Amino acid sequence: MNKVVKDASEAIKGMESGQTLMLGGFGLCGIPENTIKALVASELKDLTCISNNAGVDNFGLGALLRKHQIKKMVSSYVGENKEFERQMLSGELEVDLVPQGTLAERIRAGGAGIPAFYVPAGYGTEVGEGKESREFNGKMHLLEHALTADFAVIKAWKGDAMGNLIFRETANNFNQPMAMAGKITIAEVEELVPAGELDPNQIHTPGVFVQRIFQGVDYEKRIEFETVRE
Repeated sequence: MNKVVKDASEAIKGMESGQTLMLGGFGLCGIPENTIKALVASELKDLTCISNNAGVDNFGLGALLRKHQIKKMVSSYVGENKEFERQMLSGELEVDLVPQGTLAERIRAGGAGIPAFYVPAGYGTEVGEGKESREFNGKMHLLEHALTADFAVIKAWKGDAMGNLIFRETANNFNQPMAMAGKITIAEVEELVPAGELDPNQIHTPGVFVQRIFQGVDYEKRIEFETVRE
């Protein structure tokens, strides 16, 4: 089954305003740049976005925030985006801040079909307000619910026409578990090869979890900070 689509614009066909999206990446490492640009160019709005962070001003998810296309963010680290801060403090943006390990496990659980689980992180803080709690081995835990999405949008290093994916080093991050947690998974890759060319022992995400794949172009691969000697 050939899952290749022409580009990001074709990949996001069928998305609707008000849907929930997962977007891979950690900071700006391994983010699906092409697909985010296509989303910015679209008329989609009122999106719920699940991502480790919210990009930076005018890049990554920050570009979607600038156009007020995101209604709610479910994320862990948001300290590099002043527009995010402004929208959150003004009440324009609904925000669910989740401890990073809990966020990763909620996504993994969603992909594995596990509806909920207990975790100690956040108990006794604002994170735990309104959540069920239970004691295990003398320590209190919070009940956390799994996360799934209408679309998971991820970035990989290599992929084939069947949707099999290989991630490069730390760019694996949230991309791999998100691929399993989306009803429809879109993968953009730096190198797209014919089916059968990837070493099966090197594949991180089997094609069964990917519905659409395309080769991305013109990656900037920005970093948040760069410190060099004078």
